[in-house]
Amino acid sequence: MVPDAEFSSYYGRPVLKKPTWKALDIAGYLYLGGLAGASSLLAAGAEMTGRPGLGRPARLGAAAGVSLSLAALVHDLGRPGRFLNMLRVFKPTSPMSVGSWLLTGYAPLTLASAAADVTGRWRAVGVAATAGAAVLGPAVATYTAVLIADTAVPSWHEGYRELPFVFAGSGATAAAGLALIAAPAEEAGPARRMAALGSVLELGVFRLMRGRMGLAAEPFERGTPHRLLRAAESLTAGGAVLACLSGRGPDRRLAAVAGAALLTGSAALRFAVFYAGVASAEDPKYTVVPQRERVRARER
Repeated sequence: MVPDAEFSSYYGRPVLKKPTWKALDIAGYLYLGGLAGASSLLAAGAEMTGRPGLGRPARLGAAAGVSLSLAALVHDLGRPGRFLNMLRVFKPTSPMSVGSWLLTGYAPLTLASAAADVTGRWRAVGVAATAGAAVLGPAVATYTAVLIADTAVPSWHEGYRELPFVFAGSGATAAAGLALIAAPAEEAGPARRMAALGSVLELGVFRLMRGRMGLAAEPFERGTPHRLLRAAESLTAGGAVLACLSGRGPDRRLAAVAGAALLTGSAALRFAVFYAGVASAEDPKYTVVPQRERVRARER
């Protein structure tokens, strides 16, 4: 009998060209955008419920997050002109084009909101800017998931259904973590609730995604992505539990530990996603084997 053929590619070469993005720049860009978008929602909620001690760190977090996110993106592009060139046209079918315009509209709103809060002037402008940033915030927190899932990289593309929800939860835990560190305990109730809901969304949907991805989920179970993912799960789950417990007393040390764990866990998840995508592009089996399986399924 003829033995079953083993998978091989042409001279063992990758089928895809792996992403050439710098890990610190692009994984940081993914992380900081999520932190900024979710912080804008928290700032708007603090404005509506009269929590200035919560609103200020949320506004400053949103402004700093989107500014650093843009800086990381421009640094990876090489020069600012390349980002500006993306604004020459608006292409609704391109996540990069939509995201560029989204950041261009969102960043000034966060800066105006933070400036009004810090200076105590132009209150009406600050309130309007906070509301506008909150409207755009969910899209800022999740569009990067659409951006990377729209590529041919297997471990990104196969998660296209769930990845925006994972990034939404991850952004929520990061924003909650920052607020828990900086906001007074008596005003941090919304941050504690955001931490609990965000952790459930982030970790729960990520598990669903891995179960549905098939072979493309394998890079998450090996090497650096696996270690980062295990750290993200432990830090996020532990941080959420500590965040809920921190509301039982005036001592802020527990809230600070919870916040640091949530911030670090969210960052670990984004880096795990980045490195898993690069690993899946380097190995041709993650591209070819699923293609062959789909062909056989259609033939059956």
